[in-house]
Amino acid sequence: MSEQELTQRLKPLEKLRGLEATHMLINEVYLSVQGESTHAGRPCVFIRTSVCNQRCNYCDTGYAFTQGEPMALDDVVSRALELETPLVEITGGEPLLQPLLPELFRRLLGAGREVLIETGGSHDISVVPAGAKIILDIKTPGSGEEQANDYENLQRLREDDEVKFVLTSREDYDWAKQLVLREKLALRTTVLFSPAFRRIEPRDLSEWLLADRLPVRLNLQLHKYVWEPTQRGV
Repeated sequence: MSEQELTQRLKPLEKLRGLEATHMLINEVYLSVQGESTHAGRPCVFIRTSVCNQRCNYCDTGYAFTQGEPMALDDVVSRALELETPLVEITGGEPLLQPLLPELFRRLLGAGREVLIETGGSHDISVVPAGAKIILDIKTPGSGEEQANDYENLQRLREDDEVKFVLTSREDYDWAKQLVLREKLALRTTVLFSPAFRRIEPRDLSEWLLADRLPVRLNLQLHKYVWEPTQRGV
């Protein structure tokens, strides 16, 4: 990574360090249909945090790297609850960069919400409290961010958590397959294989899965088939 690229990644982190202790850096809070994971198709409130320490080359939410405003934790919770939907997902950006994330979990769970978090896999997931469900996005070589994976997270997974691999090529598929088999992931948690949008055809990935009898789930980004792929707030 060049010095310029490193500077571009680190600069948004200054916004987090400058936050008041009562605030989070939030990009958007909105109601939509869950597009991925085993919860796909369910109405869901999304809390999208700002800032990410990774730069996956297929990222479709690059605007969250730098766009976002400080928002009081009380207001984040109020906004999520007023949308009156049982399922809430915290996503990003990288949510685990937010210091108040554990307290956000506690408040949403205390309000009776079912809470998901999607995280890029480079930070310790053990800070996520019991009751919340983790979708751990393990980065493949084709993402350009494989070196950022904290593989210890695979041992921190709980039965209700899920592991997602976004695949950009047949090489990514073979890499992910070997990791799933070596770590016996499918015996411990739900494993999702997702084709990077317009990089792999879903039919091709389906045929690879069937040929290998691999015990994982095909995971499509449902919202990109319902709405325009670049549309925000869905």
